[in-house]
Amino acid sequence: MIYLKQMMTVTGILTALMCTSASAEGRYVMVKVDNGYVRMDTQSGAMSMCQTQNDQIICKMAADERAAFNEDISALEDRVAALEKRLSVGTPLANKEGLPSEEEFERGLGYMEKFMRRFMGIAKEFDEPKAAN
Repeated sequence: MIYLKQMMTVTGILTALMCTSASAEGRYVMVKVDNGYVRMDTQSGAMSMCQTQNDQIICKMAADERAAFNEDISALEDRVAALEKRLSVGTPLANKEGLPSEEEFERGLGYMEKFMRRFMGIAKEFDEPKAAN
């Protein structure tokens, strides 16, 4: 009987969240429940349980969310360490002056030239007198 009541509560929360998220503009949707609030991230679907403490709503990550969060932080720390090592060894992250290579420069110049030619063609159309229909 308790299991059925929990399932009905979860179903009610999910229904309320889906109805609310369809009209909500923000990323998070909150629904009042018996012992606080349920917050759903409309982009990822992650849900957190929230409670009111000292007139503030405090939301706590679920254990699996906390693990994913810690994994992301660990991966970022590894990337920062690798970059710091490259800098300390003297491996440049870009060429000496921070400028693009000759090939990158030529490719960028080609894009600019193509843009300017197309833009000037459009501008000429505005200068040409319109033919009377």
